[in-house]
Amino acid sequence: MSETCCGLRVGQTVPDFKIETFEPTENFFGERSLEALKKEGKWTILFFYPADFTFV
Repeated sequence: MSETCCGLRVGQTVPDFKIETFEPTENFFGERSLEALKKEGKWTILFFYPADFTFV
């Protein structure tokens, strides 16, 4: 898959990625990866909403 991809299509596999996370109950920043979630057998929903839920 090219690094300058134009997006994914239905049926394609999402490439692995890491994302910074925040746990508000523990006031803790962390990092998760899609690969780690798959290994744990976790269901994963990818939801992107630019400029929402930001710390301002």
